[in-house]
Amino acid sequence: MRQIAIPSLFREVLGESQSVVEVAAILLVSLGLTGLLCLLHAEAVFAVAPWRSVLAILLVLDIIAGCIANFSYSTNHYYANNSKARLVFIAIHVHLLAVAWLLDLGWQHALVVWGYTMGAALVVNALHGNRLQRFTAGVLLVLGVALVLLAPAAPSFFMVVSLLFMIKVMFSFAVDHYGSPVEG
Repeated sequence: MRQIAIPSLFREVLGESQSVVEVAAILLVSLGLTGLLCLLHAEAVFAVAPWRSVLAILLVLDIIAGCIANFSYSTNHYYANNSKARLVFIAIHVHLLAVAWLLDLGWQHALVVWGYTMGAALVVNALHGNRLQRFTAGVLLVLGVALVLLAPAAPSFFMVVSLLFMIKVMFSFAVDHYGSPVEG
């Protein structure tokens, strides 16, 4: 599979090299799904000042792109070898709170889902190298999906974004999908 070198500016997102297929999938799915969400939920996305809509759309695009990119071998490998960078990456993920603020929706929902996601991601990350990491992440993801659906009411647009955020940070990113478990 043809690999392309990733410029250093984008290595935190795509790792050091990616296949053309992976880059194309990341771009097509993230742009397509973001566009579809905006089209189907225009009332939620465009009910605020244009600058707020644009920033929220960019954050949603980042959430979706990260969901996919973090499953790629190159991005996974980049963070598997940079555990400090992985912790920093988890810590800076306030995207869901920012989207809630920018679009004036789902504050209680956002706080519950964000808090759960951060706690779960830290637990999963702490299990790096343990054979139970993927299993634990799966259990926490199942509980998280239920939490999203049972949390304080939020527009369906924000529920979808919440689920994608949770998948991105807790499961797609915090799990070393390609490593060899060494303990457990």
